[in-house]
Amino acid sequence: MYKTLLPPQKWIIKGIFYIFLIGSGMHFLYEISGKNVIVGLIAAVNESIWEHSKMVLLPIICWWGLYYIIKVKKYNINKNKWFTSAVVSVVTSLIIMPLLYYFYTEAFGVEILWVDISILFLAVLFGQLLAFHFYKYSQGINSNISISIFILLVLIFMIFTFYPPHIPLFMDSITSNYGIGS
Repeated sequence: MYKTLLPPQKWIIKGIFYIFLIGSGMHFLYEISGKNVIVGLIAAVNESIWEHSKMVLLPIICWWGLYYIIKVKKYNINKNKWFTSAVVSVVTSLIIMPLLYYFYTEAFGVEILWVDISILFLAVLFGQLLAFHFYKYSQGINSNISISIFILLVLIFMIFTFYPPHIPLFMDSITSNYGIGS
């Protein structure tokens, strides 16, 4: 079946593996940078589920955006369908991560590293597969709306890095701190 897919569709499927790898690497980016505040805007600054959601946000946006920039003319990619599908991937992944995390930690009262890693993979998998479906079957919404959603999401994540609400979603599970230095 994979061989019969169009190149943009193959890119979406390949993204499952590569977005997972890039996202996994982003887990350590803030620490490796010496806790650089600029890096903290795009990478997890603590062990909260909110900050870990950064591991899918920019990797997915960049994965879809880069391909569009490079291949739009070669494959005559429909801008509305492409960016709508990218939004579907991001939003699905951002919803799946905390749902799965809170389900298993609250239901079973444990937190296990390999399960956390699996949750990242499943979030990306579900996001990309649903986005694939949208790309294949939907007309999409205006690409300006999709791009505005991306900008809004990135800004919200950046603002909440410094000014997170004091609710469990934003609390570091190890230190009980919120955001950078709070």
